[in-house]
Amino acid sequence: MAKHGQTDQAKAGQRVALILAGTGVLYVLANLIAAEYGWSNRTRAFFDLAALAAFGFALWQTFRLWRARQDEKGGK
Repeated sequence: MAKHGQTDQAKAGQRVALILAGTGVLYVLANLIAAEYGWSNRTRAFFDLAALAAFGFALWQTFRLWRARQDEKGGK
């Protein structure tokens, strides 16, 4: 029996949490740096879209993890 937090699903959940937290921190830092250095709106929009893509990826991974758990429940 696997120890608590050592299963593949637990590791996938931890990975999603790190993606979400990292994206949030990097997005805030990018906005602070952009304000400090006066970056153009085009550059700021690039970071907005990159953060949106990362949050979308994390949402997709969360959905896949949820589906895997639902399939596991149904199989028992």
